[in-house]
Amino acid sequence: MSVAVAGLAVLGAWAATIGFVRTESVSAEAPREAEVADAIEGAPAPEALPFVSDRTPLGLVDAPRFPADATDRTSAERFELGRDLFFDPVLSADRSVSCASCHRPEYGYADSVPRSLGIHGLETTRNTPSLLNRGWGRHFMWDGRFVKLEDQVLDPIANEREMGLPLEEAVVRLADEPRYRERFATAYPEGVTEQTLGRSLAAFVARLRIGDSPIDRFQAAQGLLTPEQRAGLWIYESKGRCWKCHSGPNLTDEAFHNTGVGVVDGVPVEGRFAVTGDERDRGGIKTPTLRGLEWTAPYMHDGSLATLEDVVDFYRRGGGANAHLDPDIEPLELTDDDARHLVAFLRALSREAQ
Repeated sequence: MSVAVAGLAVLGAWAATIGFVRTESVSAEAPREAEVADAIEGAPAPEALPFVSDRTPLGLVDAPRFPADATDRTSAERFELGRDLFFDPVLSADRSVSCASCHRPEYGYADSVPRSLGIHGLETTRNTPSLLNRGWGRHFMWDGRFVKLEDQVLDPIANEREMGLPLEEAVVRLADEPRYRERFATAYPEGVTEQTLGRSLAAFVARLRIGDSPIDRFQAAQGLLTPEQRAGLWIYESKGRCWKCHSGPNLTDEAFHNTGVGVVDGVPVEGRFAVTGDERDRGGIKTPTLRGLEWTAPYMHDGSLATLEDVVDFYRRGGGANAHLDPDIEPLELTDDDARHLVAFLRALSREAQ
């Protein structure tokens, strides 16, 4: 069993206690607050959580890092502070959900449903993306509205459909709690601010890493692939044309493409257009990494494709027709065996080599 998979087993009662899954809404004065504080004290060590590492895995060595403060990336205090905040429902208005309620470790820090539930049972507007390897990201959110991880991690806190807590109130709430006020003062000279809240959460997210897969070992001449995986790698590099968007060490170009997902009657979603106002960006959605896909179903920004087989079939058909369809999206001449091999390749990218 890999370290990442083994780590899933230790979450159990601890994660449920501190809001890893949605809880009933509680008041600020409820006894649950003391229970959460006790649970945070007993949080698993970093190595016990899946996909957490302070080392760059094989395959990502040459990937550019996000431009964070170097101390945030190496400070154990800041990482542990961000970890505890990530799992603590204190950051939601009604203290019922945490970051981990939607970004669930056992699903690759994504979710298992097309749209997650925030406070008051409200649905998110898009599928929860995986946080794995976001430390190597250049754009964040499906439409790329943020260019810094430290800014992106704050957005769900204030979002009315997710955690619903204005950031200024989040800062006051944390400063009023000795367990966080003291830790922020130790980790940052300025104490609790919106910026240090974002930096601490980003310090945790940046260590959610996946790599060293059988594919990485094979490409480094350190291991072998099954015949199906090797055939899938060839398809990825050739007639599957996956590499046109899923390129680089993290297997994403961090760019935006209209693949036709979510098109209704020929009309695409706004996508990147909502950020840039450029008509050419209409329907553009940020390319996700291919790493960790086995854990993160359902797929696409709207969660409309349930399996990897469905994803491959979607691209075999040439995506969803619309006037803004990316010119690289065309029907693929893949046999059923080709499709099966491509899925085997994708699944191999989710596993640590043994």
